[in-house]
Amino acid sequence: MLRSLALTAALSLSALTAAAPPAAAEQIAVSITPTTAEEDALIRLGLALYMLHKDYETNGEVTQRGIDNAAGLYQQGNCNTGLIEQRGRNHTGTLSQRGCNNAHGMFQSGRNTAAHVVQTGGQAGLTFVYGF
Repeated sequence: MLRSLALTAALSLSALTAAAPPAAAEQIAVSITPTTAEEDALIRLGLALYMLHKDYETNGEVTQRGIDNAAGLYQQGNCNTGLIEQRGRNHTGTLSQRGCNNAHGMFQSGRNTAAHVVQTGGQAGLTFVYGF
């Protein structure tokens, strides 16, 4: 009985240790999702103005500055606006928009960040991630 308990504890401890991320993969992430119609409109307007300022001509845009960055933007449906900006190195980001009237901006900077967003219709938001 005691041997079985010790084995279970050792296996649990090794699983916890294996699941812990390395110290070099630390990040701070802030996601903003609107809770009122006014906040929703403000996020959409801000994202549209930012994309206009950057002279982006499509409803989906990925920009990368740095090395070893990976991004994926999937849009299915009408009236979706998606933006992924990566600055730095070793970022992974995906934005999947299904349905209509989604808007999201993902901004990754620093190094070694990961962010993944799925929208299913009528959703808006912003994600800011910094890795160190």
